[in-house]
Amino acid sequence: MIEVTSLLSIAVALCIGAVSPGPSFLMVAKTAASAGRSNGLHAALGMGLGTLIFAVLSLLGLNAAFVAVPALYLALKLIGGLYLAYLGFRIWQGATQPLDVSINATSDRLTSRGQSYLLLGLVTQMSNPKTAIVYASVFAAFLPATPSIQYNFTVVSLAFVIDAGWYAIVATVLSSNGPRGAYLSYKKWVDRLAGGILGGLGLKLAVSAGQH
Repeated sequence: MIEVTSLLSIAVALCIGAVSPGPSFLMVAKTAASAGRSNGLHAALGMGLGTLIFAVLSLLGLNAAFVAVPALYLALKLIGGLYLAYLGFRIWQGATQPLDVSINATSDRLTSRGQSYLLLGLVTQMSNPKTAIVYASVFAAFLPATPSIQYNFTVVSLAFVIDAGWYAIVATVLSSNGPRGAYLSYKKWVDRLAGGILGGLGLKLAVSAGQH
């Protein structure tokens, strides 16, 4: 009964964390609108895999490692912030470039693009140290004192399903004809807004690392 209550508490906390807007949401939303549903879903899967890694690391004592070696967390903030800033710059830079929306791509090309978006989702998720802190904090607050192996497996599976599932919904909705058409009509301004926000978040994160 204690483990069930703990799982429900963790699930609620992770759901709230997943749906809160941030770099991951921006990346999946833009990918779905610009590159289509399949690539958006690949990005969502990458987000889920990044979450899975953070969940496993949190169970292994990620928060304790940050406390014991503060420089580790600062390095994660700096590297992650610079990566997000770079990603924002690339989005801004490509704002005026037209999209190839043709459907005459080969299956090999589609597969290659899907794999690249999966990797992009994974790296974007892993570059956000706030995700690491959320998982470490939630697990520290709600995990039982002596969780079983089955419980730990359920927790990390739950983390993957919640994150990948949420971003799959985002990708599906924003790749539909209406949102995709709106994006294509206002691509220049949407990309500049998304790139500016993402770049700003990354720079803020990197600067905060240098202030400690």
